[in-house]
Amino acid sequence: MRRTTENEAKPDLAALLVAVGERRDLEAFEVLFRYFAPRVRAFMARQAGDSHSAEELMQETMIAVWNKADRFDPAKGAASTWIFTIARNLRIDAFRRDKRPEFDPNDPAFVPDDVAPADEMFEAQEVSVQLHQAMATLPEEQVALLRLAFFEDNSHSAIAARLNMPLGTVKSRLRLAFSKLRAALDRKGETS
Repeated sequence: MRRTTENEAKPDLAALLVAVGERRDLEAFEVLFRYFAPRVRAFMARQAGDSHSAEELMQETMIAVWNKADRFDPAKGAASTWIFTIARNLRIDAFRRDKRPEFDPNDPAFVPDDVAPADEMFEAQEVSVQLHQAMATLPEEQVALLRLAFFEDNSHSAIAARLNMPLGTVKSRLRLAFSKLRAALDRKGETS
């Protein structure tokens, strides 16, 4: 292990990082890389316990340092703090990625509902036909009220305003239309 002597002073890391951020200085980045890569790798190895993951995370960290160097502000903190914060955040992201459950395409939440059985579809179609036939027996004014209320989803007061009709009249005509529909559907049910 090589020790730093008095003649070999520690590089001004903040100035090097500023040079990378401002001028994309490759030589400054090389000095930063040589200084921080082994330290970041050791940090990652302690955290991950896997040398392969530690190497990958160190590489990601140094790439992030290169890409984000222009965001470094020496007035807010030391270069080493800034770089190790990036490393820590990348390690957390990697941990979350590793712990995220795998996507299961067979999970019932992701599988579309089956098509309804033919008998259910036939019954629904039959009921629809019966409803249309029953509505055909109603006066056009009542059919229009039913369409406004149930097919267009308008409130009774909105229908009254739209047709310039008192609210009580709208409600009583809708009740009358329902009773006629019910009677017509009951007659259809008895004949089936």
